[in-house]
Amino acid sequence: MILCSNPHAQYLAHREAIDRAVLGVLASGRYILGEEVSRFEAEFATYLGTAHSVAVANGTDAIHVALRSSGIGRGDEVIAPSHTAVATAAGIELSGASPVFADIDPKTFTLDPHAVERAVTDRTRAIVAVHLYGQAADLDALGSIAERHGLVLIEDCAQAHGATWHGRRLGSIGRLGCFSFYPTKNLGALGDGGLVATNDPTLAARARELREYGWNERRESTIAGLNSRLDEVQAAILRVKLEHLDRDNALREGIARAYDSGLVGGPWTLPERRAGSTHVFHQYVVRSSERDALLRSLRDRGVAAGVHYPVPVHLMPGYAGRIRGAGALPETERAAREVLSLPMYPELEADAVKSVVGAMLAFQKREAS
Repeated sequence: MILCSNPHAQYLAHREAIDRAVLGVLASGRYILGEEVSRFEAEFATYLGTAHSVAVANGTDAIHVALRSSGIGRGDEVIAPSHTAVATAAGIELSGASPVFADIDPKTFTLDPHAVERAVTDRTRAIVAVHLYGQAADLDALGSIAERHGLVLIEDCAQAHGATWHGRRLGSIGRLGCFSFYPTKNLGALGDGGLVATNDPTLAARARELREYGWNERRESTIAGLNSRLDEVQAAILRVKLEHLDRDNALREGIARAYDSGLVGGPWTLPERRAGSTHVFHQYVVRSSERDALLRSLRDRGVAAGVHYPVPVHLMPGYAGRIRGAGALPETERAAREVLSLPMYPELEADAVKSVVGAMLAFQKREAS
């Protein structure tokens, strides 16, 4: 079976360095918020081009902490896409704010700025721009909306480590950038992890307080905080893998080009690249009106394709009754019926890519016969 993603393959690719880094932490006697975390924060901030980065326990907490650091909470509204991992909405709700979902652009699957403009009310305080599948949302348009209405623009970069917008790394452009280091991400730990990046020293200081009970230097809780700390083992692993991120992203882009050339002209729509940005292909997503049949056909041929995401957040039972229902987000709901993620990870071998293309073309021939 050709897997859709394969974190174990990336561990094996960097096994010696990762093992050495983990053993170093075990021998150090410091396991929470030690030197590995501090060094990773500094190295990742340098990579992004931001003044500060604050490591937290996971990507959901990163969104929560970013919002709380900005003074956003109960009674406030935050505009976000519904076509996203549910973690985006969960992070908003953890802050006490309410998610308000806006529709997406059907070509890039990211927030439609016109839909965002229509969703702004006098309670709106922030926009969470999700850089989905590895490329940027329209940060120029969203930034203009945020500035015009006095909103905080937060980038959800959980799927876009290393991608750029007009030469700048994603996560360095909005007021804050939020990252997940879940094992399947372009920069993935071997467990959970997250990070908040910003150029604002006040926001960074507040994020550091929030991640650890709201403590000040005397360990007094000056605000109500939480326990959201990246551990030393994961930080050490991320430091190793950060050195290879650009190379790994280049490998992803090469696989994407192979899919492009092999699948052009088929009964599906291939991924669109937004002008002025780089796409790092966390996922290679096609869309097809026959998605479910195509998915079954691929799995019958040993290709474990995925669907990101089959149910929009606003249609999930856990969010029923709190936000607008079916029919309010037509492009979001159409995408959920049509998107299909092909296998994509840096270690995916050329023969496997050819097999995926062959399985796709076999479906095309079957449908044509």
